[in-house]
Amino acid sequence: MHLSETAATARASVKIERHSIDYIPESERHATLAGQGPFWFLGNFHFFTISIGFVGPSLGLTAFWTTLAGALGIMFGTLFMAFHGAQGPQMGLPQMIQSRAQFGYRGVVLALAATLFVFAGFNVVNVSLIMDGLHKVFGLPRTLIAVVAIAAGACLAIFGHDLMHRAFRRALWLTLPLYALVTGALMLGVTGNAPSPLPGLGFSASAFAAQFAIAASYNIAYAPYVSDYSRYLPRRTNPRRLILAIFLGASLSGSWMIGLGAWLAQTLRATDALAALHQIGNALMPGFGSVLVVVSVAGFLPVIALNTYSAMLTLLTGVDSLRPIRPTRRARVITIMLISITILIFATSVPGSGVALLNTFLVLLLYFLVPWTSVNLVDYFFVRKGRYAIPHFFTPHGLYGAWGARGIAAYLVGFAAMIPFFNIVDAASQQPIFVGWAAQRLDGVDLAWLVGLAVSGAVYAVLARSLDLAAEDHAIQNIQGSDFAPAPRLEGDPS
Repeated sequence: MHLSETAATARASVKIERHSIDYIPESERHATLAGQGPFWFLGNFHFFTISIGFVGPSLGLTAFWTTLAGALGIMFGTLFMAFHGAQGPQMGLPQMIQSRAQFGYRGVVLALAATLFVFAGFNVVNVSLIMDGLHKVFGLPRTLIAVVAIAAGACLAIFGHDLMHRAFRRALWLTLPLYALVTGALMLGVTGNAPSPLPGLGFSASAFAAQFAIAASYNIAYAPYVSDYSRYLPRRTNPRRLILAIFLGASLSGSWMIGLGAWLAQTLRATDALAALHQIGNALMPGFGSVLVVVSVAGFLPVIALNTYSAMLTLLTGVDSLRPIRPTRRARVITIMLISITILIFATSVPGSGVALLNTFLVLLLYFLVPWTSVNLVDYFFVRKGRYAIPHFFTPHGLYGAWGARGIAAYLVGFAAMIPFFNIVDAASQQPIFVGWAAQRLDGVDLAWLVGLAVSGAVYAVLARSLDLAAEDHAIQNIQGSDFAPAPRLEGDPS
């Protein structure tokens, strides 16, 4: 009996996830708070994050200043990411469905376009980094590398939430001792046949600000993801503990990996994370570098799945916003396959190195995401205080309407306010692509993200004063006692 029960459990555990953009009933909320910290720790615990540490030295910063700027930026960005995570168990919905409250049933397409760019773009850069690294280390064909990596991520995304959480846990225990070993070896000066350290590094305010902004954007970019992976938590989950678990997991690993990348760049002149790991590994033991590279790539595949899964949720939300659909397993699978094929086409055709793409991409995604995250968090924590009529997310004729003029206006005004502060540079050639007049007067220091956060949030807070919250509360009272009934209104400190 015990063996048959175990076999049945194993078979059940590999079923393709049934839900996508629909509501997760309380009876199916089987996730645990203990899984959130490790999940988001691994979200940053890989060679992609190491590559972010190469940016500071490439701009003239020492490893110390790069590590400091990266750690501060990661912690700042994680604050926004972690607060979004609290929305998952309270509402039982993917993150971008929730944005219909601010942007409207159809108007949310504006925010969806920005977030789909983030999810798909991240995977294009992810695969580009893997192709560069494995080609340099093993000489493998770049197209073959891309096909295998994208296919593995697609398979995990198809099976969905539970299998992805399991893959993240196993990848963490696989990579944690190896990255700890690499960090210790670098601290002890075990670098193999390394060239002389990079000369002429120091401190630059503009370079420090650039490294801070890139690190901040990296974790702010997780903001549209977080509820996707916390929505299976029970509604009774303590939001403070959840926010803390996400913050500690994502910020600790991110700071560690950026610091490791900074020291690899300064001491080894590294420009490719996998090649640098290969060198350090072989310096420790002949042949160990190859093992380190293979394990690093294998441990990174769940992150490709994470982007593919959230891109699927975003695309289905966008289609449903224009023409209602049934969120079936078949729709999930077809959408994931289409997204994966698109990512493959772009990853194998976009010119330039992975690191150069990474730098430019992170700056751009910050510009698109900052107004959305500001509007969404102000609405959730300060305007509606966690109280939403969930059935109304699924109709253009409900409380939130087809077009949320307040949210759309706040997003566009915030984005427009950022433009004078833009500082977009081609990372490969260091030639400016677009530098706003304010950024020129600030010697290239990019404060656009800060302006966008402040302006979008403030504009939405002012416009939201005209909302009829009493009417919304009345509608919410009509669904009390059902499985869609929201949690009590948040009071006091939003944390």
